Amino acid sequence: MTKTVDFIFDFASPNAYMCHKVLPEIAARTGATFNYIPCLLGGIFKATGNQAPMMAFNGIKGKLDYDGLEMQRFIKKHNLSKFAMNPHFPVITLLMMRGAIAAEMDGRLMEYVDAGVAHMWEEGLKMDDPEVYAAAMTKAGFDGADLLARTQDPAVKQKLVDNTSAAVERGAFGIPTFYVGKEMFFGKERLGQMEEEIMAS
Repeated sequence: MTKTVDFIFDFASPNAYMCHKVLPEIAARTGATFNYIPCLLGGIFKATGNQAPMMAFNGIKGKLDYDGLEMQRFIKKHNLSKFAMNPHFPVITLLMMRGAIAAEMDGRLMEYVDAGVAHMWEEGLKMDDPEVYAAAMTKAGFDGADLLARTQDPAVKQKLVDNTSAAVERGAFGIPTFYVGKEMFFGKERLGQMEEEIMAS
């Protein structure tokens, strides 16, 4: 039986990008499928009192430098040569995540995710600018103007809120977060543990 792993996802996290790029390798080894659940990282932070690492650890000597080193090791290990820190970081991803809900409703979520991660973490676009967003998504094969309009659809808005609330109820405090059954794994550093759980369950 194929194991389905839930992935609490938001484009805001560079670590979510890195996980996204590595998951096909894990899927190939384990036979697992990954169920992406679009959530708003800012909403998770607000509900749990969490902060982005650059804020939470800003006053801790060496911590952010080490996080950067660890990121470079991960990039090298998995040959993520296209990754580039977005010059507009932090980008408010409300538009992108509502667009993800709309794309999911159309059965095109993974196509949308592939496009969005490239725009955010390879091309360095300012994806919280509505015009930039619409143009980028049109270039990727979507109707960018339609997606932009649907970000104001009450049903789309509510689904993103519901997803985010459900993730918090489940114990999520940040992104990337994965669930193998009831077992939670946070961060790209836990991918090995997650894979072990997939194989053991």
